[in-house]
Parts: sequence; structure tokens; C-alpha cells
Amino acid sequence: MVTYLGKIGELALKGSNIKSFEKLLVSNAKNCLLSVDAKVSLRAGRLYVECEENACEAVEFTLNRLLGITGWAKAVPVDKDISAIQNTVYELALQEEKKGCRTFKIQARRSDKSFPMTSYDIMREAGNKIVENGLLSVDVHNPHTVFNVEIREKAFVYADSNKSCRGLPVGCSGKGLLLLSGGLDSPVAGYRMMRRGMTVECVYFHSYPYTSKEAQEKVEKLAEILSWYGIRTHLNIIPFTQVQMQIRKKAPENYATLMLRLCMMKAASMLAKRINADCIITGESLGQVASQTVENMKVTESMAEIPLLRPLCGMDKEEIIETAKFIGTYDTSILPYEDCCVLFSPKHPVLKAPLEEAMEIFNGMEIEGLINEAYENRELKRYEAAGYVAENWGTKDIKESLIKGNRYTVPRRS
Repeated sequence: MVTYLGKIGELALKGSNIKSFEKLLVSNAKNCLLSVDAKVSLRAGRLYVECEENACEAVEFTLNRLLGITGWAKAVPVDKDISAIQNTVYELALQEEKKGCRTFKIQARRSDKSFPMTSYDIMREAGNKIVENGLLSVDVHNPHTVFNVEIREKAFVYADSNKSCRGLPVGCSGKGLLLLSGGLDSPVAGYRMMRRGMTVECVYFHSYPYTSKEAQEKVEKLAEILSWYGIRTHLNIIPFTQVQMQIRKKAPENYATLMLRLCMMKAASMLAKRINADCIITGESLGQVASQTVENMKVTESMAEIPLLRPLCGMDKEEIIETAKFIGTYDTSILPYEDCCVLFSPKHPVLKAPLEEAMEIFNGMEIEGLINEAYENRELKRYEAAGYVAENWGTKDIKESLIKGNRYTVPRRS
């Protein structure tokens, strides 16, 4: 049996309602690991995942993306005996030395205060065998490897831990509707709101044949990647071809992108009401493109009937790209299939549209009927982290019954 320890960060700062956050974190982890043989629990500020060796890849995939923990480690549980601890640390040091490690230090945490040695004593004694055998040198300031010892119901020993996503467990902060395009920004915006505990559903506006099937498949892949962090997500695909053609006929060319944004916001508000979303999320970043000036963003949000959140508003492109690479959306986002916003973008868009003038143009397009028709013809796709884990690492019987249409279906344990 293999044991993993997940380290809780921000949750530890919660007060009397910490139990509800912890319960949600455990539930999210269990949900992702339904299809593999893994046991999840939480005790004294640590998330425990115990599994068989053949489930390690699935567990590590999940812990790397589980929002609510700061990091995780593959730990070795041993008896609370300093000789057993010392021997285990030495065995780990042998493994690290083969990887090229030359220096180390010990960190100890004594949650069980009945253990007779202090944390300092544990740190001093645990590394003795390494030093006596000349295997590695001590460097407390900049070591190649840190060996950790935690004294709990057992002693847990592990080498350097892996960083995770931090944040809050998904599901503790309401629901948002993300305007998901095929670009870099919107997936990052969705991830950042998931990281604050929000459940996120997505809407994508497709303009076939002006946008290709590959462009839609690109967005579907982005929605799937987001589900790995958000536990699950729904992707609503709204056909917007007729809306965009009406904009080209009725709106001044320099207002085309802004009118498209207004139409999208109108449709998104309708969908948000249908799914009981608390807010709409966009990937807008202040000043990045013409439609994202303060004046134009004011026009866009005038059509929103619920709060509009812009988590990237103060970020620059390099910060957004860095996050996209971290969460795994970058390679998909840069595929050369353009969305409808890019294809119908005017050469000289309006930069500071007066709200009254923009609304007069919108009302003159006589477009609300087309927006309603597009909304009614939407298509729904569902993605679940549990389904992805089951498809790649789940047991044979679950794999065979995994996918029905576009929905992942995973048998729940009793």
C-alpha cells in the first residue's frame, strides 16, 4: 500500500466552519478517484490518500490538480521509533544519491506531542546514518534534497514534496459561467476562479462555417482540461453565425467587435439564469485589445444581468501565458484555429465607445430574436475529472462502460 500526504494551506486559516471546507476537499478527491482503488481521508491538517501501486499515476494526476492543497508527497509510514525513522531516511537518501543529490537537510514536525523527542532532536538523529556513512553532506541553507519527518499516529518520512495549485476546494464559492474561447486568456480566467472555490460552467459561441470544426474541438479540449481542476464542467455551444451576419449588415464596421461582445453577454445572461449561475466570467485584461479599454468594458458589462468578473484584468500577457503553461492549456490554446471574435474583427475598431451610442446601435440592429434563436439551439457537452481518470487508469469494467455520447459516466461507490 502506498501513502500520499496532501498539505492543506489556506483552509487552515478558516475558523469554526473549517470542517465544511475539509469535507468538500475530501469529497472532491474521492470523486476524482472513484474508478481506482484509493482511500481518502483527512486528519489533523493532512489529506491522506492510500492506494495500491497500480493506482499511483491516477492519484498523482489528481493531487497535482486538486484545488485546496498546497502540495503533496509520497510518504513512507513507519513505527514511531527513531531507529526505524533513521533507517527509512537513509533508504530515501540512497535513492536521491543515485539521482545526483549531494547535500541534504532534515525537517521534522511533531504533531504527536507524546513522542519523547523534540523536533530538533528528531532532525539531529534522523540524518546521523547518512553522515556516518558519508553518503551526503549537510547543507541547511541550500540543500539538493530535504527529508521530512512527521510524527502523527505513525511516523511519515518523505523526500521533497511536490507543489500543487493551492486555493480553495471547488464548490465552496458559488457557480460562475465562463465565456470560453479558443485563446489563452479565458481558460486561465476559469482556472483562477476555480482556484477561489468556484464551480465553473462554460459557454462557447461558434460561427460555422466561418469557424471550423477544429476550432470547436479545440475549445472542447480546453473545457476537458478545466474539468481536471474543477471536478466537472459543462460546455454550452451556441451557434452564432446568424447573429454575426446580422452585425455585419446592421452595425458600423468599427463597432462590430463591441456589438458581438454585447450579443454574447446577452446570451450568456440568459444561460446564467437557466443554470443558476451567480456571475459571468470573462478573460478580459485591461488594455490588451480594443474591446478591453475601460470605456468598452463598461459597454460590455451593461448587458450583463448578474455580476461580471474579470480575474485577469490586472495581468499582462506573460503572466497569463505562464499560468496557461502551468495548467496545461497553452499547447491547445495556440493551435491555429481562430474563433469568431478574431475572424470578424474590424481593421480599426472603436476604442472608447460612448455607452449611449453603443446601445443605440445595438437596439437598431433588431438582433434579439436571432440571439434567442441561437440560445435555444445550443448544444451541451459534459466533462468530468473522474471520467478522465477512469479512462486512463480505471479498472477494466469501468473503462468499458465509460463514455456514452459526450458524457463521462462513472459508477459511484456505495
